[in-house]
Amino acid sequence: MLQASNLSIIFGSRVLFDNVTFTIQPRDRIGLVGRNGVGKSTLLKAINGEITPQEGSISKPSGYSIGFLKQEIRGQNEPTVWLEAQTAFKEINILQEKLDNVQHQLETRTDYDSDAYMNLSQEFCDINDRLVHLDIDDKDKKTELVLLGLGYQREDFEKAPSTFSGGWAMRLELAKLLLQNPDLLMLDEPTNHLDIESIIWLEEFFQKYEGAIILVSHDKTFLDNVCNKTIELELGKMYEYKANYSKYLVLKEDRREKQLQTFKNQQDQIKQIERNIERFKAKASKASMAQSLVKKLDRMDIVEVEQDDVRSMRFQFPMGQQSGKVVVKATNLAKNYGEKQVFHDVNMEVERGDKVAFIGKNGMGKTTMAKIIAKELDASSGTQEIGHNVVTAFFAQHHAEHLPKELTILQYMEDTAPNDVRAQVRNILGAFMFSGDDATKKISVLSGGERARVCLAHLLLNPSNVLILDEPTNHLDLRAKDVLKDAIAKYPGTVIVVSHDRDFLVGLTTKTFEFKDGVVRQHVGDVNTFFEERRLANFREVELNTQSSGVDSQKNNNTSNNNKTDEKEAKRIKNQISRLEEEISMHETAVKKLEEKIAQQAQDGKYDEPTVQQLGEGKKQLEKLMQEWEVLQV
Repeated sequence: MLQASNLSIIFGSRVLFDNVTFTIQPRDRIGLVGRNGVGKSTLLKAINGEITPQEGSISKPSGYSIGFLKQEIRGQNEPTVWLEAQTAFKEINILQEKLDNVQHQLETRTDYDSDAYMNLSQEFCDINDRLVHLDIDDKDKKTELVLLGLGYQREDFEKAPSTFSGGWAMRLELAKLLLQNPDLLMLDEPTNHLDIESIIWLEEFFQKYEGAIILVSHDKTFLDNVCNKTIELELGKMYEYKANYSKYLVLKEDRREKQLQTFKNQQDQIKQIERNIERFKAKASKASMAQSLVKKLDRMDIVEVEQDDVRSMRFQFPMGQQSGKVVVKATNLAKNYGEKQVFHDVNMEVERGDKVAFIGKNGMGKTTMAKIIAKELDASSGTQEIGHNVVTAFFAQHHAEHLPKELTILQYMEDTAPNDVRAQVRNILGAFMFSGDDATKKISVLSGGERARVCLAHLLLNPSNVLILDEPTNHLDLRAKDVLKDAIAKYPGTVIVVSHDRDFLVGLTTKTFEFKDGVVRQHVGDVNTFFEERRLANFREVELNTQSSGVDSQKNNNTSNNNKTDEKEAKRIKNQISRLEEEISMHETAVKKLEEKIAQQAQDGKYDEPTVQQLGEGKKQLEKLMQEWEVLQV
């Protein structure tokens, strides 16, 4: 068990969090949530001993081990992926050598009654217990299981880590941590570089994991499926909920409503006491009563209403001159990396004003196609025609990792801004929540979310008529995702988005291109339309669905195989119906609470427009869920 007591961390004049206390129990599954920059990564570093709090302490048992997956990639020096993964067993090898040495001393010494011999015996027990905890058997089998689960192929095991992209290097770091089997596993945005199959495998791995886990993630589904506790950091304070993310949102709203009602009742009480004091102090016979009421007010613990962090990005993508009608046209396009063919015979046309989504598993060519369209890569064969007057702005998936860390945000923006825009750089940074001194922060100290905001701000330096965004929601908090989605929706130009985030894509795009097994297929409509065509409800099923469709289905399956397929399909639909029913129930509860809140506001003569809008959005989402449920009932 790890105990943090009265922690306070302050950077300059900025209080990240103040007087924070919490406990991490064995098998806790904690979702650490909050806005970008509130201190989530800093708190993890404090737990890991990398940062010393100005006040408070962190205590843990002797030998308590912590594994920490950071957003930055560490050095990977072994010649192969397999050998790099097996460096996770370095502690086991050291402990085994130490155990052999202690055992040899116990066997050769004869001072059985001495304190030194007793200490050796205790050390032997402690080391042995640690090795049992680390589960030293079948190291090769476990290494293979974890690497395959995180998406590596067996032929990748003998390749050098340096031949893989940064995302795969991060997977390798995650594999090493899982194999180390620490008492506490801390993961900072672990799903950013994972496809859906790997995310599902990781969820299942965590269900069996014996230690405690802390997750920083903006993947709502992942948090819901893994966590049994949520800790929120907001405006320097910490709030703890014994619930997963979706339930935490409901509980948080309930808590705030009760707090506001308690505050209102107390204020009414205070006003009544103050009126009585004014009445009584004018009369000599009531002076003692007035004094008594004054003392009562002084002793009263005033209820404080917790503040919400309402700061938000506010921006629009600048539009350049209008492009031609056809933005990009690909004919029989193919891309190979050596002998590996990523995709082939792609015929694609994107027109002016289209909002396009690229979806599919990692490694299927989504990013490659985006780079080809952005002219950062050449196709291996086929032709690509870029339309008249097309000016692209490209948000690269890993651009944030390559920002110049030695510069401040302001220096980077001014150095790369055109002359006529340089005077507007501070205003642009302010729109992305980098006002005043925040603009002079060095890039090296920024969180992943803050670096992502810098990259988005950089897109505003040059007007464009085509936006190409490769995983733009990585590292962004939920509110920032909503602002980005709104900015894309209002952008009058053409947009191509590579993403695995369904919540972000829903209602945003007009065309969906599915990348699968070297083939690219076009679907009209947004991702919801795509899902409805296949009677699927989320990316998990899209990317795990191995059944062929239409004329491609196998016609020679025997009756037994068909029955098994029917049973699997029926089970899948049943599970999906159950999930939808849970979501519908949760949304119905939320809508009911909003309706009650608005009714109370009507009685008070005060209308809160954001609440009304929230109710409207909630009803729309409830209606969509009901439609999905009805489709599955057919």
